[in-house]
Amino acid sequence: MNPSSPSYSPALPEHAAADRSVAYWLAGVAVMVFLMIVIGGITRLTESGLSMAEWRPFIGWIPPLSEAEWYRVFSLYQDTPEFQKVNSWMTIEDFKQIFFWEYLHRVWGRLIGIAFAAPFLILAVFGKIRRALYPRLGLLFLLGALQGAIGWWMVKSGLVDNPAVSQYRLAIHLGVAFAILGVLLWTVLGLLRLPGEGDRHLRRHAVAVLHLIALTVIAGAFVAGLDAGLIYNTFPLMNGHVVPPDYAFAEPFWINIFENPATVQFNHRVIAILTFAAIVWLLVRAMRSEDLAPRTRLAVHALAGMGAIQVALGISTLLAQVPVWLGAAHQGGAALTFAAAVWVLFELSGPRGAR
Repeated sequence: MNPSSPSYSPALPEHAAADRSVAYWLAGVAVMVFLMIVIGGITRLTESGLSMAEWRPFIGWIPPLSEAEWYRVFSLYQDTPEFQKVNSWMTIEDFKQIFFWEYLHRVWGRLIGIAFAAPFLILAVFGKIRRALYPRLGLLFLLGALQGAIGWWMVKSGLVDNPAVSQYRLAIHLGVAFAILGVLLWTVLGLLRLPGEGDRHLRRHAVAVLHLIALTVIAGAFVAGLDAGLIYNTFPLMNGHVVPPDYAFAEPFWINIFENPATVQFNHRVIAILTFAAIVWLLVRAMRSEDLAPRTRLAVHALAGMGAIQVALGISTLLAQVPVWLGAAHQGGAALTFAAAVWVLFELSGPRGAR
């Protein structure tokens, strides 16, 4: 992902006030997207994602308000593979508990859409949005609409035969969420201030770190999709092994990378460790540099600190066998680490960062 495209020019002084208004609006949307990532993690961890077996994008705002409506939506869930093969023990009261998180997840997504569209129309009518920003805002609109469609596409994968959503679709859904967050943050930073002076070598390092974080996130989505965090709950070894014995259990070999829980967990561990090492090395290089601005150093230190917290959260989540609160914190930590990496890259981008 290259958050600096499409490009736009820095604001003139007379545009500064309007740009701040746009930046504050988009920053609010970014916070909502971050919360959506956390809510999505909780929805997954509580296995609530398949509780709403129908897609009602326009009239699905109101939850069931009567017993008759509750029994109607429960009967739809009873027809799903998840109920028939896994949760046939559930009563309607049990169902209401898992229904809550999926309902909140969907409604929050719609609220994000309103939080984006309504201020956009108001600001556009009053001429507060520069023309050069429209391509970026159009990209965000398209990504948001695509994300809603991907969400239902993901849910549908668990309503056919297998009582679980596809880990492939889950990874795409999470990846698009992070892409939206990245574009939002880059745009906000470009509207609020100019970037630092830039350092070509450190910028390349920061680009590599950002891509490694994104790869770690996608690998984590496969862990979540396969419930791979519920096996090999030891660290640093995997039940006494450096590489789990069933790493290459499936054939052909490549299928292990995406469908073997042992392989998926091992790969996530390795990628996460490499990512943190790259972050630490970026910190060392930044501390050695005499030319970096204080704000750039602050961004690098924030990334390193958040990276360390995220590693600790990941290990704790694994050792504790993925309790909901730790798993949600780990997913939120991933979003904050990614956000810090976007900030670092912006600060190191020189004049290009304002584009």
